[in-house]
Amino acid sequence: MSKLNRATKLALAISIALGTSPSFAEETESSNAEKEVERIAVVGTRSAPRSVAQSPVPVDIVGADELGKNASTDMLDQLQAAVPSFAARAQPISDAASFIRPINLRGLSSDSTLILVNGKRRHRASVIAFQGGGVNDGAQGPDISVIPSIALKQVEVLRDGAAAQYGSDAIAGVMNFVLKDDADGGSISVRRGEYGEGDGAATTVDGNIGLPFTKYGFANLSFQYKTADATSRSVQRNDALALSEAGNTHINDPAMVWGNPEIDDDITVFANVGLDLGDDKQFYMFGNYSERTATGGYYYRNPQNRGGVFSKDVNDFFWDPDGDGDGNPTRKVWLVGDLQGLDSSGNSISGCPIDVTLVDYVNGTSVPNILDTSAYQQVANNDNCWAFNQLLPGGYTPQFTGDINDTSLTMGVDGEFKSGFLDGWFFDLSGGVGRNESEYTLRNTVNPSMGPEQGDLSFKTGSYVQLEKTFNFDINKTFDWGLEDDASVAMGVEWREESFEIKSGERASWDSGVLASQGFSVGSHGFAGFSPESQGTKERRSFAAYVDIEAQMTDYFLLGAALRYEDFDSFGATTNYKITAQYQLTDNLSVRGSHSTGFRAPTVGQANVVNTQTSFVEGELVQSATFPPTNPLSMYYGGKELEPEESKSFAAGLVYQQGDFFLTADIYQIEVTDRIQQTDKFEVTRAVLDQLGIEDKSISSVTFFANDFDTTTNGLDIVANYSMQLFGGDTAFALAYNFNETEVDRFSDATGEVKVRRLEEGIPEHRGTLTMSQSWDDVSMFIRGNYYGEYWAVHADDGGASADADAAVTFDAEVSYFFSDSWTLSAGANNIFDQDAEELPYELSEDYAGAMYFESGPFDYNGAFYYVKATYKF
Repeated sequence: MSKLNRATKLALAISIALGTSPSFAEETESSNAEKEVERIAVVGTRSAPRSVAQSPVPVDIVGADELGKNASTDMLDQLQAAVPSFAARAQPISDAASFIRPINLRGLSSDSTLILVNGKRRHRASVIAFQGGGVNDGAQGPDISVIPSIALKQVEVLRDGAAAQYGSDAIAGVMNFVLKDDADGGSISVRRGEYGEGDGAATTVDGNIGLPFTKYGFANLSFQYKTADATSRSVQRNDALALSEAGNTHINDPAMVWGNPEIDDDITVFANVGLDLGDDKQFYMFGNYSERTATGGYYYRNPQNRGGVFSKDVNDFFWDPDGDGDGNPTRKVWLVGDLQGLDSSGNSISGCPIDVTLVDYVNGTSVPNILDTSAYQQVANNDNCWAFNQLLPGGYTPQFTGDINDTSLTMGVDGEFKSGFLDGWFFDLSGGVGRNESEYTLRNTVNPSMGPEQGDLSFKTGSYVQLEKTFNFDINKTFDWGLEDDASVAMGVEWREESFEIKSGERASWDSGVLASQGFSVGSHGFAGFSPESQGTKERRSFAAYVDIEAQMTDYFLLGAALRYEDFDSFGATTNYKITAQYQLTDNLSVRGSHSTGFRAPTVGQANVVNTQTSFVEGELVQSATFPPTNPLSMYYGGKELEPEESKSFAAGLVYQQGDFFLTADIYQIEVTDRIQQTDKFEVTRAVLDQLGIEDKSISSVTFFANDFDTTTNGLDIVANYSMQLFGGDTAFALAYNFNETEVDRFSDATGEVKVRRLEEGIPEHRGTLTMSQSWDDVSMFIRGNYYGEYWAVHADDGGASADADAAVTFDAEVSYFFSDSWTLSAGANNIFDQDAEELPYELSEDYAGAMYFESGPFDYNGAFYYVKATYKF
């Protein structure tokens, strides 16, 4: 290889490490050199980037072509197929977590993985996963689904703790999304597909173009536009079916839907700009604008028993006339929202009937259809009386819509100091801002306290806003310390400001109406709007300084160390370290290892969020409020100021490379103490509300965030690649396997047994993929097998609806035909043989919210998805 090629490769690698990648490089750069650069990783080192084989920590390089070999255009699904230790599952009926799905790397929560773009920290999403499927309960991580694969050169996944190098959140690892930087050429593609069941039709149009930015720079622009129909994997609920058979003609079939949300106008634009300023200095800038609207369903509200709406209070369902517990209990529905109120004896002033007995538990008789009772007829035919059954005779299922807007911009300059006390040092000075807003609307629901004045049954409930600002100054230089090679020294400082804002909803979404005094629920039912008392902005600032040294001690021995100090204005300072080493046993075999400490700071959102959500517990809907841990009601049940999670990581592995065969195997252990999670629900009594002087008497339970448990995670990653000539073409095999086991070492009642088991068994311990790719002159194809081990399946966060799920295997495939250098037509499928997800037992599928499958499965419960794609390159 020429000296010029070697120099070009090193310059490109260093530029990537510093956050830029100037593709306006000399035309003398060969295509082979470009391919080699693609295998160089930024993450895991602060010195010049290293190839995957030479890295002392495990790194996956996922190229743009590999990401595109997937039926889904969602970055989460694409990465899940490529990196077995990475998981992201669909979450139907999970509030905003249905729209911004939380991820897992090595079995830890989504906010335990640091996300970078071009080596710079990516801002969080505003969504907090209040129903995060166990391991992600209460997690608040970045929304990487907005990053389209068309904009990417590659994704680097560091599977090792790296908080000492990069700061908070890097407990499980780091993912770096490297944007394309071509100064010419481009592509545009159209993809259309749908599920084998005939629903969920999705259309994606995306494109990329590289342009010169003056003759010394580049501007690379990407866009993506997506729409997707909703899916349904539902059966009719038993209670809704019984009402329909009893003559209630207002029941939908199904009454509620388990499935993917509908996605409208999902638009993303990414830009990556670089400019050579001369004198070994470069300017860079990148950012995005993204918006989308997603609509999903909620739980069905039964018109004969829903407390706080169709009945006055859940306590009125079971009535004992004597009050001694051994009388004649009956199940009753509160019919009348009498605008004239009740007299001192509890009777309606206007003479309207107050309630209807639905079930006599002594005689075993029941009222099959309340609309047929004489009491209801008296209400319906009397202008002075009113019941919610008149407005919603078949019950209702709220529809939850999120309008999600995401923007970011990062700018900086890097280069080399040519004079002064920093002469010879390379520098990178940058600043960035990122903002994510989620605005919520609840439709097809009511504010029960408002009685008949419900408008169009639609409420704008408010929004969350996450805003982050980051400034970095990094320098590095190599020194001759008499070792085998020059030692690299990197150091830098970082300042960050993070804020979380709550914007109040429209008045009708949170206001107390005329029926509040009679026991009817206050606020839009299913997701109460944020009140003016809840709105506001909370901020946190931090300052960090680090030093990172890496040295080739001998021909065979690489040693690195990093130390980072970080100070937060909320909870104080933390210091963390990392040590890495790699020893070359032979020309083909090396061993490596690392040890580090780390931390994850509680997010500002977790410390200050206010929310009301509906959960499904033991077959019943439970309305629960989430308050800051320092709220008086939270503190009554043990809430206190959040502290950072702390971690210790140990890893050891080997790397073997012989010709076209490449193998890595790494074992790891991650100990995390004081993990932050949303607590279990604490039942709130009227006496407690009175004692604390809380005016809202509709609160029946409360949750908050707490440092409540410790875990130890042990695992093994194996990655192998082999290339050969087969069938007259080029053949490549790729194997990736992950074993991951988490044990909860300490917890309290605030976490509870169900959550502990979900943490330990809710994700398969074994996950693997085997891919075969084949290419000829005009045709290419691949087939991928995905293995998911056994796990504990839970439905709707309810440990009562659970089962030990079997292992499963799915297959993905794609074939492409190259009509010319410009035109390509592809067809493929995910889960091509339509492997079913774990089915709910018959006795649970109808009783537990009408779902066909457990919602906690590791792969798409919707079944096979087939697609075609046309691509034009220029």
